[in-house]
Amino acid sequence: MTLFRNLLLWLVLALAGALAAQLLLAQDPGYVLVRWRGYDYTTTVLVAIALLFAAAFALWLLWALLSLPFRAWGRHRDTQARARLGEGYDALHQGQWSRAEKLLAQAAEDERVEAAARIGAAQAALSRGDAAAARAHLDGFGDRHPASRAIAAAELALHDQRPTDALVALDAPAAQPLPPRGLALRAEALGGSGQAAQAWGLLGPLRQQHAWPDAVLAERELAWAEASLREAPDANALAERWDALPRALKAEPGVVSTYATRAAGFGWEDAATGSIEHALDARWDEGLATRYGQLPVGRVDHRRARAEAWLKAHPASPALLLTLARLAHAGGDWPRAEDHLHRALAQGGGADVWEALGDGYAAVGDEAHARLCYANALAAARGGAITPLPTRSVPPPIVDETAFEDRDAHGLPRLRE
Repeated sequence: MTLFRNLLLWLVLALAGALAAQLLLAQDPGYVLVRWRGYDYTTTVLVAIALLFAAAFALWLLWALLSLPFRAWGRHRDTQARARLGEGYDALHQGQWSRAEKLLAQAAEDERVEAAARIGAAQAALSRGDAAAARAHLDGFGDRHPASRAIAAAELALHDQRPTDALVALDAPAAQPLPPRGLALRAEALGGSGQAAQAWGLLGPLRQQHAWPDAVLAERELAWAEASLREAPDANALAERWDALPRALKAEPGVVSTYATRAAGFGWEDAATGSIEHALDARWDEGLATRYGQLPVGRVDHRRARAEAWLKAHPASPALLLTLARLAHAGGDWPRAEDHLHRALAQGGGADVWEALGDGYAAVGDEAHARLCYANALAAARGGAITPLPTRSVPPPIVDETAFEDRDAHGLPRLRE
């Protein structure tokens, strides 16, 4: 089809040239003299142009005929490479790992599809559990397609739980600037290597390049915010990272709990309790209410007052009742703590309530009730049956026998007259 089009083009050019020459040389046909090796050749300009055109056409036709087998062989190879690439990826999709790897490795011999073919072959090798073969396919890139090679090498390293090696591959100068997939892998590698703060800093470029859906971005943002607070090396870094968070994240229970725990560890009691208080005032969360009572800080009276104020708005919260029980117990008021714990159980409290009740009974020396509470805590955690607590025995009142006379016929004492 290409040869036919070229012939048609030559014919059109010849006709156009003849028409132009006829118009230009009709009055004066011109004179051309060619002297070569002692011979003179004369002709008109129109004939000379026609001869030159014929010679050029003959040379082109000869070249086309001589190169036709080579072009046919090249087209055959291209067709085979595309077929192998398509069949290889279809086999990869169907889970035929060995066949897919073989077809894609053969397709990689064509430079135009090398990148896609080598990456697919590496994926097939990795899927059948041969990481060494996958690395060999990637090493076949050499210096070609640096960005594609870096992304594939990073995926392989992350699959093997080697985030540092993934960062080394992605930071190669030849692979810069990273495409969206490479940027996403770099953020994952940073998050997996204890550098969540840097990963969180890449969220802006990731969002601009649409590297992930919004749901995935929101999930990563939350996870990296928590991890960055958890990884803060000192109090100053913790404060800087907390201040840099947007207001919406400062109300997320996981983020607030992580910050409060780290702040309490650094001795920042006001910051630890205040962060949870602000979050609970903005949006109630049972987990944060539980964490409020577990903070390793003082301020027992302050926390108890805040918890009692929240109880008015959330009277059926087992987590809040558990927190009040812990704070009462920490203040030395076990009877009040016991009452809160029984109310928490009545509101659906689980293993943590039973464990706190067992700790309280153990502290006052009631080992029988403590053992039963611990057993119920284990049962509740495993979804088993709960054994009700028996009624605690109350010692009989002391009676002054001098107030009575002898006993009547039924054995009951009679009051003195």
